[in-house]
Amino acid sequence: MYRIAVMGDYDSIYGFASLGLDIFPVTDREEAGKLLHRLAESEYGVIYITEGLAALVQSDIARYADRIMPAIILIPGVAGNTGAGIQSVKKSVEQAVGSDILFGND
Repeated sequence: MYRIAVMGDYDSIYGFASLGLDIFPVTDREEAGKLLHRLAESEYGVIYITEGLAALVQSDIARYADRIMPAIILIPGVAGNTGAGIQSVKKSVEQAVGSDILFGND
């Protein structure tokens, strides 16, 4: 059975522990990249990562873009929503469906 991980700053992710998800507080770019690879190569099928942290490790995330697993999903942090998560989901849907399902609305 696959597990679910949540990466980001502690204040943004600590609540996910109450849902039974494994949390990994991290803010350092190098540490985050290593952690992402370790989680992706282990038993984690879904990795949630805060938008702020994802911005620091974009190249690391890109390594998994063509893989079915793990699913790497961007979520807003306590600092707010940057829109990166929505754009990521929109791009995935466009690739799967072949068109912009929002008809050009951003």
